[in-house]
Amino acid sequence: MQTAVIVMSADGAVRAMVGGRDQNRAGQFNRAVQAKRQTGSSFKPFVYATALDLGYRFDSIVEDAPITIDIPGSGPWTPKNYSGKFLGPITLTQALSYSINTAAVRVSEDVGRDLVRKVARDFGIKSELAKGPALALGASESTLLEMTGAYAGILNGGTSVSPYGLIELALQGDAEPLMGKSGGLGERVISEDAARQLVYMMNQVAETGSGRRALLPDRQIAAKTGTTSAARDAWFIGYTANYVAGVWMGYDDNSKLTGVTGGGLPAEIWRETMLKVIEGTEPKPLPMIDPVAEASREPAVRKPKRQDPAQNILEQVLGAIFGTN
Repeated sequence: MQTAVIVMSADGAVRAMVGGRDQNRAGQFNRAVQAKRQTGSSFKPFVYATALDLGYRFDSIVEDAPITIDIPGSGPWTPKNYSGKFLGPITLTQALSYSINTAAVRVSEDVGRDLVRKVARDFGIKSELAKGPALALGASESTLLEMTGAYAGILNGGTSVSPYGLIELALQGDAEPLMGKSGGLGERVISEDAARQLVYMMNQVAETGSGRRALLPDRQIAAKTGTTSAARDAWFIGYTANYVAGVWMGYDDNSKLTGVTGGGLPAEIWRETMLKVIEGTEPKPLPMIDPVAEASREPAVRKPKRQDPAQNILEQVLGAIFGTN
């Protein structure tokens, strides 16, 4: 079994990287950067990021109940929860904390898969994203570097991050560097308010949900676990106020993992890694909402669904052709 780990600062600076153990590849294959693997439930924060930016709240109610979606060419698709049970009406925070599949699918279908894909891409997921409703459950593949950098964007108040490994590269004695920093903070993806709510929701994943094994003794964390439906990949990605770290475990030949889920061994590896990273640093609070104060606010007016500019152009062209404008 292979393990890949990435630690980066909140601005995307990669501080440490482990690409796995190579016995037959002479150390040439870095799984942290090159391996594209299904993300499982670690993708769900992008679903909720989209919803929160459109006016959902951390305490909005979503139904955890059976749902069936007809997929053209494939027939009916009915997602299942890991527990096999249904909780009925729950908040978005509970849905993420308990990693409820039916709730994530309902929210994704409501806000629109195209928008979920756009938010994920804007946060830095460059790999191809699934077209069907299983998008919400992490049916797509991504690299650990992409996913960890995307989580850094959530930490940064909704501003995207481009991971980088060099500040500058220069020849000794030369005044001008050969290469400067190629990453860092990028464009805003979701509102700061939406990001602060999502950080709180992900904090509850660690406090009350599937990420409890990663809790640190002296500071808050926020995270999400991920285990793919075929149990071939296990993820744990999380952050403190200063650092983001991602852990992936799996086999190169896609063999099924036995006894390993995202909230188990990957969470424990994340915790041990972060204990070393934060050693000697002062704890800082996460940039998240106060749920009690937030609950007293009037619900925000739900924004209309956002659309890709390309989709708007297509609709205008079709309207002109068929006279529907």
